[in-house]
Amino acid sequence: MDSNTNHKISLESFKSFNQHDLEKLLSLYHDNAKHFSPKLKIHKPETLELIQGEEQLRACWKDSFERLPGQVYDPTNFIAGESEIFMEYIRNVDGEEQAMVGEVLEIVNSLIISSRVYHS
Repeated sequence: MDSNTNHKISLESFKSFNQHDLEKLLSLYHDNAKHFSPKLKIHKPETLELIQGEEQLRACWKDSFERLPGQVYDPTNFIAGESEIFMEYIRNVDGEEQAMVGEVLEIVNSLIISSRVYHS
């Protein structure tokens, strides 16, 4: 993998998320990918901030799209390496203050195998 490919995958993930295209978003992830986010514990405390696999990713994002139909991520910065990319973006949700977010995607064979989200 190279940093340009990882950057393209990350841009596609933003596009898919912002369009609420669940199937396209899932296609960017490995079937057994892990996703860590402090926001998970708010609605699903039993996750301990970590979900894994297509079924859990699908349920998480479907719930998010339904609860927050106006949610949009605006990317601001990328640092891409051979197997990971760090992304900064602004989380916009109707009725909430904007939030800065950092996220690291680990990518192997053009699929995201792990994502770790950090909120300001």
